[in-house]
Amino acid sequence: MLPQDLITQLAAELQHSETSRVQVEHFSKRYPAMTVEDGYAISRAWVQMKIAEGRQVRGHKIGLTSRAMQLSSQIDEPDYGTLLDDMFFEPGDIPASRFIAPRVEVELAFVLKRKLEGTHITVADVLEATDYVQPAIEIIDARIEQFDRHSKTMRKVQDTISDNAANAGIVLGGRKVLPREVDLPWVGAILRQNGVVEETGLAAGVQGHPAIGVAWLAMKLAPWGECLEAGEVVLAGSFTRPALAKAGDVFDADYGPLGRFEFSFV
Repeated sequence: MLPQDLITQLAAELQHSETSRVQVEHFSKRYPAMTVEDGYAISRAWVQMKIAEGRQVRGHKIGLTSRAMQLSSQIDEPDYGTLLDDMFFEPGDIPASRFIAPRVEVELAFVLKRKLEGTHITVADVLEATDYVQPAIEIIDARIEQFDRHSKTMRKVQDTISDNAANAGIVLGGRKVLPREVDLPWVGAILRQNGVVEETGLAAGVQGHPAIGVAWLAMKLAPWGECLEAGEVVLAGSFTRPALAKAGDVFDADYGPLGRFEFSFV
């Protein structure tokens, strides 16, 4: 593990990058011995800095859920980050100035009515603990540059994890449905950007069933003495590739029977 003072220093770099909108170089290049566990320690330290400033935890996100993304990142499981209260946006106008290099992903959000904790959690447990499922857009960002400014090498998964699993925002819209009201793997969505169909996908792209990632996350949190709490929002993972976004872009997320909503970067 990296020493605690270095973990705190790197977390502070992320905080400064977010506020200044100036990206930092790969941590993994500067500290080649850095591990995935170091990445989570840095992410947690950064979240604690935000909590000390008055932010509140509203939930969690799961990333790298598709097999293609895991292979490209040379890992065999997803990653996760924390959702804070100032990351939530209503459909409509979203300030582009909040982000550095925003990208948009199509997901489903699970809103829990009961706590999920322990090391043996099933999809059935997740469905029983879920109050409702709702269409969601995740806005991801890169406080650590995605490609090294010198070598153009893509950042490693340790960097992405440090960067709160690239999380930056969430838009909830459409219909709230009971978890057993629809066949979740067959929930589909069309993402239009400035009137053009940019992405389409099925929720089955998230490990076969979007609740699988939620169960995985609850079990991953257990060794830290943490759990998924009642009332929390859990982003289950994207089932489309990220769409680049910039000021002036208008997005239309169409989930068919689960509803449709628009949002714009202004």
